[in-house]
Amino acid sequence: MKVDTGRTPGTVKPAPSQFGLINLLKAGAAQLIVLHHLAFYGPMSDHVRIIFPALIDWLGGSARIAVQVFLVIGGFLAAKSLAPSGHAGYGQPLRAIWRRYTKLAPAFFAATLIAAVASSWAAEWMTHDSISAPATLSQLAAHALLLHGVLGYASVSAGAWYVAIDFQLYALLVLALWVGGIVEGRRPVTWLMPLAAAAGVTLSLLYFNLDADWDNWAPYFFGSYGLGIMAWWASDPRRKPGVAVMLMMMALLPAVAGLALEFRSRIALAAVVACALFLFGRAKSTDQGRAWSVVNGLGKISYSVFLIHFPVCLLVNAAFTRFAPAEPAWQLLGMLVAWAASLTAGAAFYRWVETPLGRMIHALGEQLAVRDVHMPRPLPVRTSGVSLR
Repeated sequence: MKVDTGRTPGTVKPAPSQFGLINLLKAGAAQLIVLHHLAFYGPMSDHVRIIFPALIDWLGGSARIAVQVFLVIGGFLAAKSLAPSGHAGYGQPLRAIWRRYTKLAPAFFAATLIAAVASSWAAEWMTHDSISAPATLSQLAAHALLLHGVLGYASVSAGAWYVAIDFQLYALLVLALWVGGIVEGRRPVTWLMPLAAAAGVTLSLLYFNLDADWDNWAPYFFGSYGLGIMAWWASDPRRKPGVAVMLMMMALLPAVAGLALEFRSRIALAAVVACALFLFGRAKSTDQGRAWSVVNGLGKISYSVFLIHFPVCLLVNAAFTRFAPAEPAWQLLGMLVAWAASLTAGAAFYRWVETPLGRMIHALGEQLAVRDVHMPRPLPVRTSGVSLR
């Protein structure tokens, strides 16, 4: 994943470097999530199970833990953007939380509407448990606010819970940094945030993550997210090796204790991914070479694939149930078509929905910011104790 810098003047400008391992992990995890939902929800997989029982059972069961990859990477990248050096303090927490909401929610709500329409369409061709009941206005409003889980509304699309949890976890980190800045005041405490994150990982893995009643709330998932946060802070090349290892052990020891208390494959995977990010997460790659070009491309559209794949798979399931023979070979072809169609739809959704929405909201935010700058401002109020580093 080494960046190629050996170019002569006048040649084509090299592609910007990217986190190669992160894109590789995101690309692979996204494929497993698509295949998991294809295997879990059926009905095509019900027929394919006859010829590949072990594979379909694994995809329908164990493959679901691939979402842990996104949780750990989410923590890793959140730490990179919010507190790259691990110091406490955040000056405008509400603005940061709002930015995260506008990054996640618009594309998610667009995909939710598509899923609602796809469910109604699929219901014309088949009867199956994977088809949701017609969405209500209150249900759609809860999805738009990313509150569907905590308010007890059924998800319109598979995986909808993850978007809400990602937002909660990001908001939790922002608020923790803000409170940490208040606590430390004018005397920076270097280890304050790593200790707080390690404490959060410990509480999550030894208590919250053992109680399924918490699975609509951030503390249930903070163990994995916190492992990613600590992996970023520990992998800072400016740190002494002993300090880096100590930081990583502060997160890994609670993970080991949690696994000893009750083994959970999802937590074991999260710990392995965190170790990989600690060692290689900052390594860069470019789009040079076909393989890395594909990996980086799949990593880039992974969120769009995650959002749009379920309605696509639902429609392909319905079409093959209605129009194709109920034979394993035909239904296997249907699963492969659904997988390929999910990637194609993800690329289209990224280009025509996620990216334009992001640009539009960013432009709107810039206009509001400019308007705010030109409005008369009151004299600044001194807020002692808040670190804005």
